Amino acid sequence: MKVLIAIDSFKGSISSIEGNEAISLGIKDIYPEAEVVTLPLADGGEGTVDALVQATGGKLVKKEVMGPLKEKVEAIYGILGDGKTAVIEVAQACGLPLVPYNQRNPLVTTTYGVGELISDALEKGCREFVIGLGGSATNDAGVGMLQALGFRFLNRNNEEIGLGAQALLDIWKIDLSHVQTKIKECTFRVACDVNNPLYGPNGATHVFGPQKGANPEMIKQLDLRLKHFADVVYYELDVDIHNIAGAGAAGGLGAAFSGFLHTQLQSGIELVLEIIEMEKRMQGVNFVITGEGKLDAQTSRGKAPWGVAQLAQKHEIPVLALAGSISEEAEALNKLGVTSYFSIVNAPMTLKEAMDPKVTYNNLRSTTNQLFRLLQAVQPE
Repeated sequence: MKVLIAIDSFKGSISSIEGNEAISLGIKDIYPEAEVVTLPLADGGEGTVDALVQATGGKLVKKEVMGPLKEKVEAIYGILGDGKTAVIEVAQACGLPLVPYNQRNPLVTTTYGVGELISDALEKGCREFVIGLGGSATNDAGVGMLQALGFRFLNRNNEEIGLGAQALLDIWKIDLSHVQTKIKECTFRVACDVNNPLYGPNGATHVFGPQKGANPEMIKQLDLRLKHFADVVYYELDVDIHNIAGAGAAGGLGAAFSGFLHTQLQSGIELVLEIIEMEKRMQGVNFVITGEGKLDAQTSRGKAPWGVAQLAQKHEIPVLALAGSISEEAEALNKLGVTSYFSIVNAPMTLKEAMDPKVTYNNLRSTTNQLFRLLQAVQPE
């Protein structure tokens, strides 16, 4: 028997790597001779660096960069096993958790640290980049990141503007003469699972601004600044970022990558599955096991278990999905490649108890154990 295990992290509980290990032990309890392949998984958000580094035999790199409030933070990114591909989660440098709740103000936060991570990877020889958008505390259209890479944004007096979204209205000219030359040699693949434009009712500010600390008046100011930025980019560079789907991701970082770094925004899980060669790893597999903390309507709209199930369905491989909680909407997954799904919660308990890492680990192992006992009874070795 050959089983491929690829679950996403159970957010707030255990990592993808730990979850895979628990399920593997549950299988080995019943089928000691089974061939078990484990692949860490993420969908372009939190955990993407760890998953891709582990899957490709890469390494983690620590780098002190400017945080969202212009203070120093220690960020971690990965260099994949090929030695030339860097994988960066923007939240490491400008994530919402880096800003205390009472200091959240997307007018002042900056993405400068993201550019510093890219620069560091450039110095280490990387020319391929995988970027995970999401979880940012910023709304500066990625201008901070671009400033760190040598793009100069000038006011009416030909002076460089400051950092943060509050300075976007000062932009009058864009100077490309100081951009790092190595940038031209790079390819960026960006994981983006939202289709919001840069500005407007469905744009970065109106949809994501409130969670970053923006009040109604601030939302008006920010949205005006993003539109102004798009207008200047079109006038100065003849690049249209007004209506790009996904440009509003991560406070407009999607626009910066699309308009300045010539990037195609991709589905996060599809990008990750491509890099870890998931389809290739499914050859000869009898069962696939996937899952995440909660299976619900969002799962079938591009989350990790959906992506795994789609590939398995293509090769007619049965898929088991495990989760902490399962909503009624998860039924849609049965038509999308998931053969059957199961909750690992085995007794009445509080959410806090269920999310205890030790409890989750043990429940994953015991649930898998019981499922494969059933399989053994139906299909004896």
